[in-house]
Amino acid sequence: MQNDEGPCRDCYQFGAAVVNVDLDGARERWPQFAPKAIAEEFRSANALPLRLRSQVIGSLNLFHADIGGLDSAELRTAQAMADAATIGILQQRTIRRGEVVAGQLQAALTSRIIIEQAKGVLAERLRISTDDAFGVLRAAARSRNRLLSDLAREVADGSADAAQLVRPPAVELSGAGERVARTRRARRGQSSGNPETDRRGQLHQLA
Repeated sequence: MQNDEGPCRDCYQFGAAVVNVDLDGARERWPQFAPKAIAEEFRSANALPLRLRSQVIGSLNLFHADIGGLDSAELRTAQAMADAATIGILQQRTIRRGEVVAGQLQAALTSRIIIEQAKGVLAERLRISTDDAFGVLRAAARSRNRLLSDLAREVADGSADAAQLVRPPAVELSGAGERVARTRRARRGQSSGNPETDRRGQLHQLA
């Protein structure tokens, strides 16, 4: 209910303190909130902004069982409490934001390490360069609609067959995958059925 009306909403919306409001006289101002608060035996309400310079992040609500509520000294004390709460909340947000960023950086670093490991595995097993190995890994991930890091992890731990990655299902090989397949056919002396492809494979083998 305080999200719809009441001292908290007014204080947050306008960034100004709502001080010693007689709830009985605020029935028209807050037709839903005031009767509910009175039913809970409150007679006056205060709301102090949680504010740092121009940034308002919320409000501190104080309810009193008597009309009149807080005097000026009590209001200053309450505002000091609100200011301290604001600093604590903002510091916690900064810490949490830093932890999120650190986690994202660590995840990116871990993924990069796994990808480099997978490139090494593919380069060794397929007898290709690490650049071509990355091309094979990327093409295989795309053709299988997989995350590159997930497929790399499977290659690195041996659960994915390196030889199968150069033959994406129902798609034409391109780039590094095509070069690897051509090289392997040439080494086995097999024909691809395409004279131009065979000729390139032979030239690649001679090179």
